[in-house]
Amino acid sequence: MFGVDSTELIIVAVLALLFIGPKELPSTMRTVGRWVGKIRAVSRHFTSGIEAMIREAELEEMEKKWQEENERIMREHPQLEPPTTEAGPAPETADEPRLPLGDSDRRELP
Repeated sequence: MFGVDSTELIIVAVLALLFIGPKELPSTMRTVGRWVGKIRAVSRHFTSGIEAMIREAELEEMEKKWQEENERIMREHPQLEPPTTEAGPAPETADEPRLPLGDSDRRELP
């Protein structure tokens, strides 16, 4: 964990038992456990914040590279005329005006 050997841990436990006493030891260990939990939560929050900042910086860098690559491609392959996708409405005949179909006018296919 933190380079604490099992013998060192036993020595700390025996010293805690001697100095704190068996009566106060459970509440003291509970308090120490709470503080350790709070410290871990703060460090986890700090670490996740740093990782989020790193991810954002990497995304900005990748976006900049993609933009530069896109500009290079557009310079190498300029588009002469934009494609026209204008399709006019279908011509209506004078005999059959187009009306929107209602639910009752639709036929089901076999």
